[in-house]
Amino acid sequence: MRLEALRLADSLEDVRNLPGHFHELTENRKGQWACDLEQPYRLIFEPHEDPVPEDENGVYIWCEIKGVEIIEIIDYHK
Repeated sequence: MRLEALRLADSLEDVRNLPGHFHELTENRKGQWACDLEQPYRLIFEPHEDPVPEDENGVYIWCEIKGVEIIEIIDYHK
């Protein structure tokens, strides 16, 4: 379901509020996003855009991210 949502999205903004808790990661994973899979696993992905679009305050502009690459499925909380 999560992959299909990403595939059908015109931008990352389209999935932002869907089930699965699509969210930006921080610290050593800044620039990556995640969404929930079956607990405790997460689907990790990165935008195709380089650099990732940001506003003047350094906040990512989700509606300008038009494609992503799946990086991994992982339990990064362990």
